[in-house]
Amino acid sequence: MELSWPMKLRIAAAAGLGVVLIGVLCAPLGDWDQRDTGILLTRVGLGGGAVLGLAAFFAGAAAYFICWPYGRQIAVLAVPSGLSLWAVRSGTVADVLQTSPLLSQRLWFFGMLKYESLLWLAIVGLGFAGVLAAEMLCSKTVKTPKPVHRAEIKFNTVLRAAAAAVVSIGVVWFSLGVLCQDVRLWDNYLGSVVGQPAVAQIVYAVVISFGLAGFVIKKLLDAAYGWVLIAAVFVTYFGSSTYIRNDILGYTMEHIPPVFFPQAAASILPIQLVVFGTLGAIIGYWTAVRYTYWRQHESE
Repeated sequence: MELSWPMKLRIAAAAGLGVVLIGVLCAPLGDWDQRDTGILLTRVGLGGGAVLGLAAFFAGAAAYFICWPYGRQIAVLAVPSGLSLWAVRSGTVADVLQTSPLLSQRLWFFGMLKYESLLWLAIVGLGFAGVLAAEMLCSKTVKTPKPVHRAEIKFNTVLRAAAAAVVSIGVVWFSLGVLCQDVRLWDNYLGSVVGQPAVAQIVYAVVISFGLAGFVIKKLLDAAYGWVLIAAVFVTYFGSSTYIRNDILGYTMEHIPPVFFPQAAASILPIQLVVFGTLGAIIGYWTAVRYTYWRQHESE
């Protein structure tokens, strides 16, 4: 089940469209000159967020027509591909903490961070909404055959969705704890703290973690990759909530340099989780589809 060259070109076209439209043309909204702030959608502002949402919707719709007749499957790559430029050029959480020495500043920052993933998911969702709108407007539709796959574990729809979300959260949380860290130092109070990972390390860890979750829930539960993205909300919320607990925040401000964190999850910006998590989940999902196809036809 090798990808044909036309299919590879469609994938490249969808990603390229997102990079140009969102990553380049909408770049001023991200304020890349201020690397010490980190890119947060709450700092982009309401007007900037509205422009970015419209751009995401248009990118999804345009990518659908470019990738026709496989627009529904491929065009979803446009928005996260474009936002990936924002994510890699953003400052890190450690950059923000080093310029926010006061308790009130850090409480404000992590207070915003807890719900930031929901906002970025909304931008990605607008891109998918553009794909669906283009599909409705398209006069010609070609239904591509879906690979036949019987899930090893059978659930009804609600239970399957709940199981997919829970499994995704567990896989992502564990994988990020292993993959997304720099230097680890032992601490008598916290047990250990991990250094701020480099951006490249974050990209690697998030893509692999979400990709693994996407593969697992598709293979075992026959669930869509969208359920994996719930893990991004959980990781951001739980990581931020743990960091700003009174006992932990007070201790870290007095005894721990601002480039170390009690958990790896607290060192990842929401835009990085959502953008690279979306790409990883899509990759993991289709890898599971290809793996199942290979197993079914390996004897032929």
